[in-house]
Amino acid sequence: MNCHQCQKNCKTSKRAWWQRLTRKHRGKQVPKIDGNIALVGTPNVGKSVLFHKLTGIYVDVSNYPGTTVEVSRGVTKIKGHQIGVVDTPGMYSLVPISEEEKVARNLLLQESFNAVIHVIDAKNLGRMLPLTFQLMEAGLPVVLAINMMDEADNLGLKIHSEALETELGIPVILMSAALNRGIRELKQTLLQCLSSPTEAILANLEVAR
Repeated sequence: MNCHQCQKNCKTSKRAWWQRLTRKHRGKQVPKIDGNIALVGTPNVGKSVLFHKLTGIYVDVSNYPGTTVEVSRGVTKIKGHQIGVVDTPGMYSLVPISEEEKVARNLLLQESFNAVIHVIDAKNLGRMLPLTFQLMEAGLPVVLAINMMDEADNLGLKIHSEALETELGIPVILMSAALNRGIRELKQTLLQCLSSPTEAILANLEVAR
């Protein structure tokens, strides 16, 4: 019986997903994981698009233990580093009111991540920032990915990422994941997250500008 069939709570290790991928690609060289990141956001903000842009291969979709909620995990390669990527279920708050939100919260609080990328819709910045604040208050290493900037540009909306970085104290990336816009900048930030705290990342971003 696999995790898709099992409806009982199990003590599956958080490494189990990687073990499944190892079995799937047995005989091939399986890369060493240098760190882990999570993608967080409400539905319909392009989070899954970004997940597939980052991973593309070595993707595993399975039910979270004891639930019917699916969690996608994969790997992204950045300058020789292999980074595990978790696409958490859509959530609006760290205070869950649905099974999906409960699973997303448990993933964030029970697993260790080098970065938690909060993907938001550039057209609804004010409505989605409260979750950013909650993630920060929980002590998570948040990177704010403001997605769908192409749609915001078409509406004449302007977002000043430097001002947001100063106010929030976290890295802010302007993106259009579907158009590959901002992917390189996000990867550069993630690479720094492997070894640098948020404050150091912000300092490096300032120097790079």
